[in-house]
Amino acid sequence: MSIRTRFAPSPTGYLHIGGVRTALFSWAVAKKNQGQFVLRIEDTDLERSTPESVQAILDGMNWVAMGYDEGPFYQTQRFDRYKELIAQLIAEDKAYYCYTTKAELDAQRAQAEEAKTHFAYDRKWRPEAGKTLPAAPEGVPPVVRFKMPIDGVTSWVDAVKGEISFDNKELDDLIIARADGTPTYNFCVVVDDLDMGMSHIIRGDDHVNNTPKQINILKALTDQMPVYGHLPMILNPNGQKMSKRRDAVSVVDYDRQGILPEALLNYLARLGWAHGDDEFFTMEQFVEWFDLKDVSPSASRFDHEKLLWLNAQHIKAKTNEQLAALVQPRLQVRDIDQESAPDLAEILELVKERAQDLNTLADECVYFYRKSTPTDEETKKHWDEEAPARMRRFASELEGLTDWTAEAIHDLFKPFCEKEGIKMGKLGMPLRLAVCGTSKTPSIDAVLALLGRTEVLKRLHEA
Repeated sequence: MSIRTRFAPSPTGYLHIGGVRTALFSWAVAKKNQGQFVLRIEDTDLERSTPESVQAILDGMNWVAMGYDEGPFYQTQRFDRYKELIAQLIAEDKAYYCYTTKAELDAQRAQAEEAKTHFAYDRKWRPEAGKTLPAAPEGVPPVVRFKMPIDGVTSWVDAVKGEISFDNKELDDLIIARADGTPTYNFCVVVDDLDMGMSHIIRGDDHVNNTPKQINILKALTDQMPVYGHLPMILNPNGQKMSKRRDAVSVVDYDRQGILPEALLNYLARLGWAHGDDEFFTMEQFVEWFDLKDVSPSASRFDHEKLLWLNAQHIKAKTNEQLAALVQPRLQVRDIDQESAPDLAEILELVKERAQDLNTLADECVYFYRKSTPTDEETKKHWDEEAPARMRRFASELEGLTDWTAEAIHDLFKPFCEKEGIKMGKLGMPLRLAVCGTSKTPSIDAVLALLGRTEVLKRLHEA
């Protein structure tokens, strides 16, 4: 059988990182087995689905660069197919019209709550051998319910959680078409997975309770069964389910934080899955190593510090030119004119070891274009009453250099400090404040060399 997997988000909001991990694992199964990965938009919730949410999903998938082989397919464009199969199930006595009103269902639910028993529709309208159905009431549009098996169990061997069983007595005759004729989620999913030839259905474990319903609908339509794998949820550091109110959960949030998409995917891959002690790896390596059987069935906790560490590793692994393309838009937001300054790639060579995210990396580049303003604490600590005169004297030393390189500048430090009777800190820190406006820089000789003679002397005299 050809391996085919899918990612099927509902467009009712942003692209959630839990969804991205589901997509990642589904994508990896397909890629490892030379199969196809399909994107499907499950937009049957007409009240909550919006074009903006659809675009947010597409933009998010584009940002993480997780390409799909087919799609996106939209459920709202397949209503005729759903209605065709609903009619087929009714004709085969596998589904039926139900005229029970909302008020009647509410009464049944209240009765179950009072008796502290499991609520299930009483199957009043379910056709059975020897059973006489009531006359269909006039003016009441019916829903269509699927005839769930009443006896036995529905079970499957989950690729992540192992064997899972449900007592069929606990399964309701679920509605597969509403009174207005629109099909419901659980039915549409089954038809899509059948028509699209899905071999593996990998999704969050919040869908476990839907699976026995979908298996029974699928059995009513075909004898082909896919492999199901339910991924454990991602918890925040406090052990709670991640929520938008408390946590960064949208991929857009991570883009804004300066996280690289490959770092986020690397981190999400390690949530619930491992390959020995490997922490930092490429997506090519992940595909080679990945197997669903190695996914833990237990929930994982999100560790933002670990994500930042991985992000720093991916930043270091990029070429300076690649980083420059990513940092440039962030410098523009900071109103930095890059026309008259050193080459951004050269600056990044100096500072990229100092940042764990692209925003911090952009901040590290700012003082090469525009002198920063030192903090009161830095000024009090490093800019004493002797600093201005000392900077003038060191500027004179710099003016005499014929070779403006980091090595030549460095060679000035020791003799100058000996002549002044000071330690290097009394030169280096004020020099950083005078030229850069911050005491936190890479080696000051390399910074001065890159800034250039004219700019350094100008800033020193201004200071």
